[in-house]
Amino acid sequence: MSLNIEDKKAVVAEVSAQLVDAQTLVIAEYRGIEVSSMTKLRAQARENGVYLRVLKNTLVRRAVAGTAFEGLADQMVGPLVYGISADPVAAAKVLHQFAKADDKIIVKGGSYNGRC
Repeated sequence: MSLNIEDKKAVVAEVSAQLVDAQTLVIAEYRGIEVSSMTKLRAQARENGVYLRVLKNTLVRRAVAGTAFEGLADQMVGPLVYGISADPVAAAKVLHQFAKADDKIIVKGGSYNGRC
């Protein structure tokens, strides 16, 4: 289902709000993951205070424009899940640990303190 312009603006605003307090943004490919595995990943993310969502790459590129995470924009290609956290290691840790258990999650990149 496609989003109308107001829905797209709301998504960009929501992601931008998460990025204001964030120290880390991690992106991972989820191609072929089962729904039950994604549900477990989301539960682990919630437990660790990580904002985790599957989002349209173009909308996230708009949200990161002008932020410390802008350097990741060129890596935002394909089916990605985005992990955003105020804790410097929480998002990376959750996705990395889950990738050990499920080989369908592939961590593609991340940004901390303005560095990719």
